[in-house]
Parts: sequence; C-alpha cells; structure tokens
Amino acid sequence: MTVFDQLFFNSFDHYKKGTYKKNANTIAVYYITLVQMSLLLVLGVFFAEFFSKMHVVTMTSGKAWSLFVVVSIFIYFKNWMRYGGKKRRVLNALPKKKTNYNIWTLWFIPVVAVFLAFLFLKIF
Repeated sequence: MTVFDQLFFNSFDHYKKGTYKKNANTIAVYYITLVQMSLLLVLGVFFAEFFSKMHVVTMTSGKAWSLFVVVSIFIYFKNWMRYGGKKRRVLNALPKKKTNYNIWTLWFIPVVAVFLAFLFLKIF
C-alpha cells in the first residue's frame, strides 16, 4: 500500500465516521487529488526555476500551465477510477499497519506544498 493509499484511507475513515457518511468517498478522492496536484505543482515550479537558472529553454509558461491542467485532470480521473468502487474495497480489506492522522494534519499537507511552490517562485 502506497503513501497515497494511506492518506486516502485516513481521510476516508475520518469522513465516514463523521457527518459526511454518504460523501466520504468523494471528499477523499478530492483530497488525494489535491495532494497529488500540489506535489506536482511543487516539482513543476522547482524544475522550471532550476532550468531557467541554467538557461535551458524547455517550454513557455503558458504551455507549462496547460500541461499542469491536463495532468491534473488525468490525476483526478485516475484517482476516481482507482478509489471508486471494487478496487477501493480490495485495498481497504488488505491487512495493513494502521496509521491514524489527525484531519488537520492531512489537510495541512497540500497547504504546505502550495506554500513551498510559491516560496520557490519568490526565492528563485
């Protein structure tokens, strides 16, 4: 089980036990998509700034943002298919080491990643 699977199931379990029982899967899919998109943003900004300092012209800013949007849509559909039904039940049934994170810690991960992306943009 990957780190993203553990983060998904932690958020899914939290919302399943709370007041959003019917929408727990949808919220968890949005959450894991947001985490993956924010990590992609950090990597993209880092490499864009690194290549600009090395004077390597790879692609324009507009094309990079277009690529980010397309990859983000792909990530959402990948997560939607992976955690949507039978696969989620199979992954949930696998024996795993239980790690329980606070929901505030879980939502802090994408916030920190976006902060790092903006920090990379300002520093370089």
